[in-house]
Amino acid sequence: MVDHSIPKLFVLDTNVLLHDPTSLFQFQEHDVFLPMMTIEELDHNKKGMTEVARNARQVSRFLDEIITRAGKTDISLGISLARAQNPGPSGTLFLQTLKKSPPTALLAEEKPDNQILAVALELQRSQPQRPVILVSKDINMRIKARALGVDAEDYFNDKVLEDTDLLYTGVRELPEDFWETHGKGMQSWQEQGRTLYKVEGPLVPGFFLNEFVYQEQGEKPFYARVKERIGSSAVLEILRDYTSQRNNTWGIVAANREQNFALNLLMNPDLDFITLLGQAGTGKTLLTLAAGLMQTIEHKLYSEIIMTRVTVPVGEDIGFLPGTEEEKMTPWMGALEDNLDVLNKGDEEAGDWGRAATRDLIRSRIKIKSLNFMRGRTFLNKYLIIDEAQNLTPKQMKTLITRAGPGTKVICLGNIAQIDTPYLTEGSSGLTYVVDRFKGWVHSGHVTLQRGERSRLADYAAEVL
Repeated sequence: MVDHSIPKLFVLDTNVLLHDPTSLFQFQEHDVFLPMMTIEELDHNKKGMTEVARNARQVSRFLDEIITRAGKTDISLGISLARAQNPGPSGTLFLQTLKKSPPTALLAEEKPDNQILAVALELQRSQPQRPVILVSKDINMRIKARALGVDAEDYFNDKVLEDTDLLYTGVRELPEDFWETHGKGMQSWQEQGRTLYKVEGPLVPGFFLNEFVYQEQGEKPFYARVKERIGSSAVLEILRDYTSQRNNTWGIVAANREQNFALNLLMNPDLDFITLLGQAGTGKTLLTLAAGLMQTIEHKLYSEIIMTRVTVPVGEDIGFLPGTEEEKMTPWMGALEDNLDVLNKGDEEAGDWGRAATRDLIRSRIKIKSLNFMRGRTFLNKYLIIDEAQNLTPKQMKTLITRAGPGTKVICLGNIAQIDTPYLTEGSSGLTYVVDRFKGWVHSGHVTLQRGERSRLADYAAEVL
């Protein structure tokens, strides 16, 4: 009979360690068991410069540190996972020291996955009073484990949210009675050409800094950004209307409410970090590039635009590409070229010569960089666009965002419904991670774009396919 009052024993599959090297220390008071095959697979994956290889080497360093600290203790009795600098884990690490016989003819013994499963089965048989759980990011491995009667779970520690419907959207609709409940003692004033309102009431403590609030009932719609919030009082700043041709951004005007909100973030020099989520065709890249060109070429706030994206192919890989870093990245940057065509058509009066000159000016200010060469760099006064950011892990996202030096603005674009990387889900994507962690910071903003603006065909396809 399993006794749930004693610490659980978690058997870790290799892919958990390769996904998150710190997973060894994430099981709190419970114990961790590493099969010998897991250590063998770490050894197979340690060579190279990929993220997986780096993680394999980091796990090996952690294991070496734990075993060295244990000194001459008998390893078969387990080693404490408690660390002086991190008092979190209090469990014990067990390494496989005995050969486990294959317990069932159902499993082919030579497969590494089956050897790990055999270890979990043997532990369950030898410690019947203790909950033994296999932790794996491999769905088929978990299915096989359950078929053999072994409890199996995904690794959830890196998941920011269980349900991405709960992800912060950056937009809040105000109820019809907002002004009746929050307008008492309201103050209003002008500052740098913007109208500000100070309101108080029960909804205010739930507001986040730089969240957009709106109300479309009545004769005149109300669109504002939460500029300050102290307790139950907040300062709301009326937005600039980017749906008007008068406020066009490099010839582009906002086509809907969320695009207007996005341009208010992108054109605000006080915001250093912006995330834009939305399905294909919502205008993320176009708006970001238009705002970047306006602030780089006309306002001269930034010295150049740097664009990068994760090079994960949707189909088969197209092999080695010739040329410089910029030329190698060109096939991945079709989205950039398409959007530049739109931005360049804006000036009809310039003629072909004028448009060609503008195109050359734009190209001279946009640099395409590969993610692989970002480590150790610092970007000063740059407008850094990270496209397809949903394919980044939280660790890769941290590596990129910490490249920002003084005067740099970082914009992350992505659609968490289109993840092409194995082992990443909507809940554990680096993009979900930064949206959740940065919400409410005074120098960051986020908007989830809702409406596609490509064509009636693209909208209908997105809805029904």
